[in-house]
Parts: sequence; C-alpha cells; structure tokens
Amino acid sequence: MNARDSEAVAALLQQHGYAIADSEAEADAILLNTCSIRDLAEQKAIGKMTALAGLKRAKPSLRLGFLGCMAQSRGDELAKCLPGVDLVVGTQRFHHVPEYLDRLFAGKGGVVDVSAEQGSESTVKDHLDDGAVTALVSIMQGCDMHCTFCIVPQVRGPERSRNIGEIVDEVEKLVERGVREVTLLGQIVTSYGRGVVPRKLVQLLEAVHEIKGLERIRVMSPHPKGFGDDLVAAYRDLPKLCEHAHLPVQSGSDRILKAMRRGYDRAKFLRIVEKLRAAQPKMVFSSDIIVGFPGETEEDFQETVSLLREVPFEQAYLFKYSKRRGTPAAEMAGQVPTAVKEERHKRLLAALNETALRKNREWVGQIVEVLVEGQSAKNAQRCFGRTRTNKGVVFEGDLRHKGALLPVRVERATVVTLYGVPVNKDL
Repeated sequence: MNARDSEAVAALLQQHGYAIADSEAEADAILLNTCSIRDLAEQKAIGKMTALAGLKRAKPSLRLGFLGCMAQSRGDELAKCLPGVDLVVGTQRFHHVPEYLDRLFAGKGGVVDVSAEQGSESTVKDHLDDGAVTALVSIMQGCDMHCTFCIVPQVRGPERSRNIGEIVDEVEKLVERGVREVTLLGQIVTSYGRGVVPRKLVQLLEAVHEIKGLERIRVMSPHPKGFGDDLVAAYRDLPKLCEHAHLPVQSGSDRILKAMRRGYDRAKFLRIVEKLRAAQPKMVFSSDIIVGFPGETEEDFQETVSLLREVPFEQAYLFKYSKRRGTPAAEMAGQVPTAVKEERHKRLLAALNETALRKNREWVGQIVEVLVEGQSAKNAQRCFGRTRTNKGVVFEGDLRHKGALLPVRVERATVVTLYGVPVNKDL
C-alpha cells in the first residue's frame, strides 16, 4: 500500500509540472514515504533522513519531507527533532503534496499536516504511465480491527471505501494503457464496502471481472474472518480471480491468537483453508506471521511452525514482534527477549524455506501460464513474469512479449523463483 501511495504522489507531482530526478544528488526535493508497522521501519526512515540532512547542508535549497504512517503518528515531532525537515504529511493528505511543495519553493515556510480528511480514500487514484502491465489499485483506506499488536488503525484511521464505479473507471483506464493484472488493495480488503455495499468485496470483484482486456485480479491484504461463502465461491466462479490467497494468520497458537485479538482460532483458520481449497483445488497460500509476541512460549512457537507446514504456506512475510506506541501489546507482561525473537525468526524462516523449496520443486516439468512483466532484474537476456499463483518465473524470452500470457515449462526451482523456457520454441 505504501508503494501505491508513493506512485500516486509521484504521478500527481508530474501532473503538477515536477519531474522525477535520476538521483538524490540531482533532486530539488526528496520525500520519504514511511511505514510504522515495526520499529525497524521507523529507524530506517530516521537514519535515511539524517543522511539526507548532509546533502541539504551542501545544498541548502534542497527540500526534505516525511510522508505516510510515521508522519501521521509523530507529526511535528519529526520536524522539531530532525534538522532540515521541511514537510510532514499524514496518510489522508497525500494529494496536497504538490501544493505544499510549491509553498516550500516559494519560501513560505515548512508544513506539517496530519489532519483527517473526508473523502481521502478516493484521492489515491493516479498512476505513473510507465508501461507496466501490472498495477496496484487502492479500494479503501483504514482499519477497524484493532489487533493488540497493530498501530495501523491509529495511523490510517477508520475504514473508508471507494464506490465501485470510480474503481472500475480507474481499472478501465489502466487497461487502456496496457495493464493486464490489477491487485485491489485495502488494509483489510475483505472489509470493503462494509455498511455501504450489500455484497461488499464480491460485488466489486464481479464488476472488475467484466472489464475487457483485463486478464487477472488479485486482492491484498484480507483478514481470514472475511472469507465468507460468497467470497470463497468467487474463487471458483470468477476465472480472472487468481488462485492465490494471502491469509495473514500471525500465529498458530490459540492462546496467542486470543491475546492478539484476531477473532479466530487455529481450527477455524484451517476450515477457511479447506473451504478455499475445495472451491479452487489449485489454490496456493501465503501469510504474515509474527514471532515473539508477548507471552509466546516455545510451545506456542512450535504450534506456529506446525501450522506453516500443515497449510502449507508457500510464501510468507515473517516479523519479529515490535512494540508500537499506544497498542495494548506494548504494555503486556511477558515481553520476549530480542535474542529469543531473533532465534525463533531464524528457525521459522528455515521451516518456510524448506516448505517453499519442496512446493516449488513440484512445479518442475509442468507448464505454467506466465504474465510477462519485463526483463529479469539480474539478466537482461531473460524475462520475468508471474504465474496465477504468484510464483516468480525467469525464462528465456523477448521483451516484445511483455504483457502476454505465455506457457512456460518449468525446468528448475529455488526457494523463491521458478526457471523455465517457453513451450513454443519460436518464442
């Protein structure tokens, strides 16, 4: 979602007459879009801004700014504590960045704006026309879940959904540019339209599915509680909806899930997995998992490891629990020592890599449909794309096929990537 917000701000700045600089040294303004999900993310942003302050000392006309979640949570504290920061803009005010930059360059002083704004969910809609064949589309902002570890409701505000018509219009324009796959984004995307649209996310999926020229639809990031029968059926009934479900489980321990206030237990989570697999047998699952939540014992941790293997999760984002200001978990007893969190994270990553490699090797010898996204980042003689199940594939190919759906035979696999050749040797 931060990538989507950043792109929208960059597109607005271009429309306003600004150009993207090739390097920091050439830039007249440098804006950091920040994340607050973990302390490490905030420390990285502060470290980066401290380094940029050195550039500003050599180039006093340089304008520096913080955007996003950390800007929202810390506000003018950032401008006061970090010399050289001219701009602090919160999560509901991204669309004002061009006018604020104009103000800075006119010498009218710094700006700190972290206020709420009605209708801000509809302002993250602009895209860079960069020839990409995949796109991120924000369909809502905010979160009403209030998990005990999470600062997102504080920095993103309550849930606010865009209407279906404007989302469909945005996707249609993207398809006209050559986009073939869209990912519909929300903090809790399965809460889309709650209290506004009777059938919620499924109604939006059906509307986007009708857009001619669009080949694939993904959603990110859902909550397991949101997989009702209608959404599960959509994976069976809507061919463009990819057979990949991201299910953020966070823990495999019922005791920890209750302390996290997640609203489901292990058994209910596994029933959701089975319902999805019954509707779409080719379904692949990924997840978010936290290790070292307050009070987590070795037994709790082992339940998480066993769940990762039981599902199995083929991809996952693994996090070491990080205290967030103002969240209930930050004040809980039984805070897990850093060394223990790091050791458990290492073991869980090893289990994930073992599972991912085993599952990826099952694809060797099979033919997969790949959406060609462009050149491989590591080899200009090869192309890169993704399968419907969100597997990255590197293969011999030509950029003239960018945007095409190609059948590729998988020849080898690593933990994160499949390697193959197009079935048609002429390609």
